[in-house]
Amino acid sequence: MPDLPPLRLTGAEILYENGLHRDAISIAGGRIATSGGREIDLSGYRILPGIIDLHGDGFERHMAPRRGAVDSPAAGLAGLDAECAASGITTAVLAQFWSWEGGMRSPEFAQTLAQALHGAETLTAMHLQLRVETHMIDTLDAMLALVRQAGISFVVWNDHLPHKHLAAGKRPPGLTGQALKAGRSPEDHATLLAALHANGARLEAALAPITAELAALGVRMGSHDDNTPADRARFRALGADLCEFPETEAAARAAKDAGEPVIMGAPNVVRGASHSGKVAAEALIAAGLVDALVSDYHYPTLARAALKLVPAIGWAAAWGLISSGPARVMGWRDRGRIAPDARADLVIMDGQGRICGTIAGGRVSHLAGALAARMLA
Repeated sequence: MPDLPPLRLTGAEILYENGLHRDAISIAGGRIATSGGREIDLSGYRILPGIIDLHGDGFERHMAPRRGAVDSPAAGLAGLDAECAASGITTAVLAQFWSWEGGMRSPEFAQTLAQALHGAETLTAMHLQLRVETHMIDTLDAMLALVRQAGISFVVWNDHLPHKHLAAGKRPPGLTGQALKAGRSPEDHATLLAALHANGARLEAALAPITAELAALGVRMGSHDDNTPADRARFRALGADLCEFPETEAAARAAKDAGEPVIMGAPNVVRGASHSGKVAAEALIAAGLVDALVSDYHYPTLARAALKLVPAIGWAAAWGLISSGPARVMGWRDRGRIAPDARADLVIMDGQGRICGTIAGGRVSHLAGALAARMLA
């Protein structure tokens, strides 16, 4: 895809790492340049670093608009690309399950999506995160093979089994709906869950060699929904040094005390609370325990969460949670900030907080309203 011709954007407030400044910046060759290009007056707008989303599973709606109606992944990615762009996202990490839940959360669909991403031409830079269910130990070799084949660099460990009910020999809540979603009979689904629960006794022995292989490949690993410092310590011992969606302040503080990044969901900030009664993201942010916010299940909440936080912590810190913070978590030095030679990943926002334009890697991925008229004049 061709880059934009060299441009110089003038008159706008530009968010640098030390705050907002009225300035001008140039774009050339997909990068931020120091000078040159056709001038466009963006007075009245703010230019912000492009949003980096490290964990979003809202893409599932683009793959299957209704249960069982799985669309072509390629067509779904095109729709996802447009939604990300309209939400100001310039780098999106798709949080793909490797799960017993089946359907789009199955190992088979993870392989299908990885293949679709390999051949996709999206304006948004898209990467794949595998969310691997810990107790699926008989599939871990296949998971490792996919990581190698697709060049996946991000794996997060989940455990969503209803252990309390399974340990008591009771029928887990929602089992029939889960079974239908997975394409299994309720009886077969119950049998599978019981077998996976029984894998707990050999879990650590099975995970250790796999996590060692992932570490040797340079894969970043994290754990999902840590509830206690002991949970964090257990995954830390396996090389998973990223704490994703801790359920308690104690778990988040244990991660930060060990120098590990903490990721929380932007919908939690927008709602003002966790939808499942866990710790509030804003409380962790106020305590200095959060490095990055992610879309979780709803892409537009990233910008909304940052705007909500601005009065309390300022533009640089609030927007940094969705730009420079995620970049630091992943070690991506070429994005997340507006600086010479960084990727030209930019969000153009009007005075009402509306995202009117997104430039991803020097290419326009979203342009609307009065901004479109000004850019095209």
